[in-house]
Amino acid sequence: MNECYYDKRMDFFYNKTNTDTVDEWTGTNLIIVLCFGTFFCLFIFISNSLVIAAVVKNKRFHFPFYYLLANLAAADFFAGIAYVFLMFNTGPVSKTLTVNRWFLRQGLLDTSLTASLVNLLVIAVERHMSIMRMKIHSNLTKKRVTFLIISIWAIAIFMGAVPTLGWNCLCDITACSSLAPLYSRSYLVFWSVLNLVVFFIMVVVYIRIYMYVQRKTNVLSSHTSGSISRRRTPMKLMKTVMTLLGAFVVCWTPGLVVLLLDGLNCTYCGIQDVKRWFLLLALLNSVMNPIIYSYKDDEMWSTMKRMICCSSEDKSQDRCSSRIPSTVLCRSTDTSGHYIEDGIIQGTICGKADLGDKGNS
Repeated sequence: MNECYYDKRMDFFYNKTNTDTVDEWTGTNLIIVLCFGTFFCLFIFISNSLVIAAVVKNKRFHFPFYYLLANLAAADFFAGIAYVFLMFNTGPVSKTLTVNRWFLRQGLLDTSLTASLVNLLVIAVERHMSIMRMKIHSNLTKKRVTFLIISIWAIAIFMGAVPTLGWNCLCDITACSSLAPLYSRSYLVFWSVLNLVVFFIMVVVYIRIYMYVQRKTNVLSSHTSGSISRRRTPMKLMKTVMTLLGAFVVCWTPGLVVLLLDGLNCTYCGIQDVKRWFLLLALLNSVMNPIIYSYKDDEMWSTMKRMICCSSEDKSQDRCSSRIPSTVLCRSTDTSGHYIEDGIIQGTICGKADLGDKGNS
């Protein structure tokens, strides 16, 4: 019968797996790491808080797409908390951690990754259903979006807790991985392959949507007399969402590949030399997302600026903007206050309105 090691500290597992905990992370090196880490984490907290506040404050963002976007910002905010906890529980400190504290450290990181991944998957499905069915508004109600957001976090918390619930190597020390000394190599293979497969599925879905939107946009361009910027709105929408997905895949794929190699027990892959750089790359994803939001969406950026400047003035914009990705007005004379989410439908209706105006003139 295998012996279990629940009462051991982490130095026991690091020694058993020959894991490098970087004892030289002291003095100046430690100060530099903490300073850079603190700066990035503060930026993550502030910027993603602004994104969430902008969605809550601006009624133009009260649509399923933006609710899910705000939840993605919340996942990035949670990732900042996970990185702060990691910063003060890594390096030489790692060896002094208890088993439960180490599981908490890794569980926070796994939960933040899963929350972002599942949220992006839900956004992909929502966009696909809306655009392929030619719907003006998403079928998702506020209750359904709330249910989806709760489900996203329930899945994320569960996946982050799986190793703690039993899929670990505490009772089989020979199965421990090198990068995560309490995780079984079989779990690392499962975890990394699952995430890489979801990456692939999302990329395929967005490529399909992108090609569909581009084809419809070209058709509309040859049959309508609308402005060029208005015709390109659907493409700008997809470029915004695909930029978010692309940044996520680029930032997380190297780390997942390293985990997969470790799970496959690749002793000659030099994974210990690159693990810290790939962890930093994953951190940058939570820094990049709010920048992408504000750069691609004029309305989001203006709302954030007003909040930063503590201005209570709410300036209304009734023009068709080519840089608002999913809620755009069709015509400046629309006084109903309703915004069209899907760029394709927006282009179709605007085109029909233009033709109607010509017919009446």
